Amino acid sequence: MLGILVYISFVFTSSPITRTNLFFSTELISQRKFEEIKKANQAAAKKLIEDHFSSSEEEGDEDTEGKQGKIVDKTFITYTSQIEQELIYWFVWSCSGCFCIFHMPCIQKWAKDSLFLVSSPLTDDDFGKRDYPWPCPKCRFEYKRSETPTRYYCYCGKVEDPPLDPWLVPHSCGQVCEREFKPPCGHKCLLLCHPGPCPPCPKTVTITCYCKKAKPVSRRCSTKEWSCQQPCGRKLSCGQHNCEDPCHAGNCKPCPRISKQKCVCGKRVAERLCASPVWHCDQVCGKILPCGHHTCEQVCHPLACGECPRSGKRFCPCQKSKFFLPCTEDVPTCGDSCDKVLECGIHRCSQRCHRGPCEICRQEVEKHCRCGKHTKRMPCHKPYLCETKCIKMRDCQRHQCKRKCCPGNCPPCDLPCARALGCRNHKCPSICHRGSCYPCPEIIDVKCKCGNTKVTVPCGRERTTKPPRCKELCRQPSTCHHPNREKHRCHFGPCPPCHQSCQKVLEKCGHLCPAPCHDQALVKQTGTHQPAGPWEQISEPVYIQTALPCPPCQVPIPTECLGKHEVSPLPCHAVGPYSCKRFCGRSLACQNHTCMKECHKVTKVSDRKAGRECLQCEEACRKPRPPGCPHPCILPCHPGKCPPCVQMLRIKCHCKLISLYVECRQLSTADVDGKNRLTSCKNQCPKELPCGHRCKELCHPGKCPFNCNQKVKLRCPCKRIKKELQCSKVREGRVSLECDTTCKEMKRKASEVIVILPALAELEAFENRLKGRRKKNRKKDEVEIEPSAWQKYKKVFLSLVCTLVVMFAWYLAYDVY
Repeated sequence: MLGILVYISFVFTSSPITRTNLFFSTELISQRKFEEIKKANQAAAKKLIEDHFSSSEEEGDEDTEGKQGKIVDKTFITYTSQIEQELIYWFVWSCSGCFCIFHMPCIQKWAKDSLFLVSSPLTDDDFGKRDYPWPCPKCRFEYKRSETPTRYYCYCGKVEDPPLDPWLVPHSCGQVCEREFKPPCGHKCLLLCHPGPCPPCPKTVTITCYCKKAKPVSRRCSTKEWSCQQPCGRKLSCGQHNCEDPCHAGNCKPCPRISKQKCVCGKRVAERLCASPVWHCDQVCGKILPCGHHTCEQVCHPLACGECPRSGKRFCPCQKSKFFLPCTEDVPTCGDSCDKVLECGIHRCSQRCHRGPCEICRQEVEKHCRCGKHTKRMPCHKPYLCETKCIKMRDCQRHQCKRKCCPGNCPPCDLPCARALGCRNHKCPSICHRGSCYPCPEIIDVKCKCGNTKVTVPCGRERTTKPPRCKELCRQPSTCHHPNREKHRCHFGPCPPCHQSCQKVLEKCGHLCPAPCHDQALVKQTGTHQPAGPWEQISEPVYIQTALPCPPCQVPIPTECLGKHEVSPLPCHAVGPYSCKRFCGRSLACQNHTCMKECHKVTKVSDRKAGRECLQCEEACRKPRPPGCPHPCILPCHPGKCPPCVQMLRIKCHCKLISLYVECRQLSTADVDGKNRLTSCKNQCPKELPCGHRCKELCHPGKCPFNCNQKVKLRCPCKRIKKELQCSKVREGRVSLECDTTCKEMKRKASEVIVILPALAELEAFENRLKGRRKKNRKKDEVEIEPSAWQKYKKVFLSLVCTLVVMFAWYLAYDVY
C-alpha cells in the first residue's frame, strides 16, 4: 500500500512537468520551482501515509479504502494549489497556420517587435495609417495588428482562461472541439478540445465522380472527391469540341486545337487556338465617319463605327453651356466663371471658363495645426505645422518624441542606439530599440601575404581567422630563359620549378624542343665525398641546380611502313624504313588467303596482290561446305566454288532398324520432306501405340499418330454381353456398353442366394460356442485323442457346399432366360 501511494504521488507531481515539456520549452527558473514543488508534494504524501498507517494499525482495516481516497485527495489539492500559481506565466497561444504553441508573453513580444521593424522605415505622415501584419515565428502565417493575442483561450477557442484539470491535456477545456474541418465540408470535429490540427473528416458520404458518369460510391468525407478515369466529354468553351481529358475536377482546360479565325474587324485571318476565337489586329479602322470629314481612329473594333465624336451637342470646358456646332469647329469658352472644385475640396475656381487644369487654391483661411494647439491664417493650399515639440516617451522608453506638431501617434524612436556591441570595437548603429542589440554589422578584411586577396569576416573574428589562400597570379620575375614565369597563384616562399616548354631550336633537325624547361633542373651530385670507413655516417645526398641538354627530338614525322599498311608518326630522331609488325595481308593466288609474313618490302605489282617476296598458299580448301555436309573439299585451296559432294552417307532410318546409304549432296540439298523420304525404310513402323497395338504407318519421323483401327472386345460390367469395336473409339471413351434387363435380373437372383451365407456362418459360430473353452494342456503322461475326419475337414466341406449352392442358383437363373 505504501508503494502504491508513493507511486501515485510521484505521477501527480511529475506529470505536469512532462506535459509542460511537451508543449513549450521551460526556462531554468521555472524548472527549479517545479522541482521544489515536486519534492514538497512527495514529502507531504509520505508524511500523510505514515500518519495513516500508524493509526490504522490500532483501528484495523475496516475503512482502509475510504482513508486512501482522502489521502490522495489531500495530496492532489496540495499539488493543484501550488501548480496553479506557477502555470499563470505559462499561458500559451497556438498558431492557426502551423498549430505551433508559444508562450503568451513571448508571442506578444514577437508581434510587437515585428510591427516595430516593419513600420520603422515609415515617414511621419504614413505612420499609423496602414495596418501592417505580423507573422508567426515558425510558418510566417500573417496576422493583423488587431489579432495580437491578449487573452488566454483553450485550443478550441470556447473557454477563456480554462481551469486546470490534471486528467485533461494541459490548456484544454475538455469539451467537444466542434471546429470546422479544413477544407470545410459541413461537418465538425468530434474530438475533445485538443492541440494541433483536427484529423481528416471521418464521416462516410455517398458521392459520384467529377464527371457524374459513374455510380455513386461510399467514401470518407475527407477523400470524397474521386475520378473514374473515363473521358470527360463536356463541351469546351469553343463550343465545337469535347474535353478528351480523363475525369477531372474543376473547369475543363481550354481547347488545345488550332483553327483559322478572323479578327474582330474581319481584315486579317490567322491560325489561333480554338479556345480564343476573339482577337484584335493592330490596324486602325480608318473608315470615314458619317460626318464625312473625319475617320474612325479606333483599332480593330466590332460593329459600326458610330457617330463622329465631335458632332452633336458639346459643352464648354466648364460644362455650363452647350453648343450645337459642326464637327469641324472647336467649342469656344462661355465667358462664365469656371466654378470647379479645387484640390483642397473646399473652394471653387474663380477664373473664367478656361481650358486645362485649374490653379491651386490661394484663399486665406484660419487653419489648426496638426496637434490642435495653435491656429493661424494662411493660404488654403499650404499645410500648417506648429513649432511645439512633443514630450511623450517613444517606444524605446529612453527618448522623448520631440517631433514638431505631433498629433499623438508618436513614431518609433529614430535615434541611434549607440550601445557597445559584442565585438568591443563599435557601437550599435541601429535605431534605438529594446532588448539586446544585433551582432556588429561591420566587416574586417583579412588579407594574404601579398595583400591582393582578402576575406571579409564579421567584426571581432579577425583575431581567430587564418589568412586566405591568394588566388592572384604570382608576379615574381623569371629565373630561366623564358621571359615570363608559368602562371601560378600567389604563394609563400620560393616559386616552383618552371614547367613551360623549352622551345629552343635543335641543331640537327631545326625543330623546337618540346620538353619542359630544364635550365634549373635539380641533379644529384655524386663523387664529392667518399666515406673513410663504416664508422663514418653517410651524409645526405646533395642536389644542385644545373642546365641539362635538350633531349632527342620527339617531333612526330609521318612515315610509311615497308608493306605500305600504315603511315605512323615516328620521332624525328628515328625516322627511316621500318616494319609495322603486322602480317603482309596481300591476297594470294588462291584468292582465299593472304600472306602471313611480317610486314616486308614488296615488288611493285597491282594493288593489294601478292608479289614474289610473299608466301605461296599450301593449305587445303577450307571453304564452308553446304549445310549438312560434313566432308571436306577434295581439292587443294582453289578459287571459285567447290564441286558437289558425292560421298555416300550411312544413316539410320526413322525406326532405327535399317541402315541406308544416301549421297551427301542429295541429303544436304533436300528440304524437310525430302529428307524424311530419303531416311525412310518404307517398312511398317515397329513402335507400339499407347493402346498396346502396333503402328500401321510406314517408317516415319516423330511420334506415331494415335488412330488405331484395331478391333477390340468390349464387355458389359457383368461380363455377359460382349462386342467388337475400334480401339481408338474405346480409348477415347466415345463408346460404352451397359448391362441390359437380363443382366440386372441375374444379379437380383444371385443376391438372394448369397443371403444364405450369413446363416451358415451363424451355425458354425454356434457349434464353436457349444465346445466351450479350450482346456489347458494335459499332463505329459496323458494320451492325446486324435480328432475325427469331420473335425479336420469341416471348414473345407462347408465352403464347398456354399460354392455349389451359388453356382446352382446362377445356373437356374441363366437357364430361365
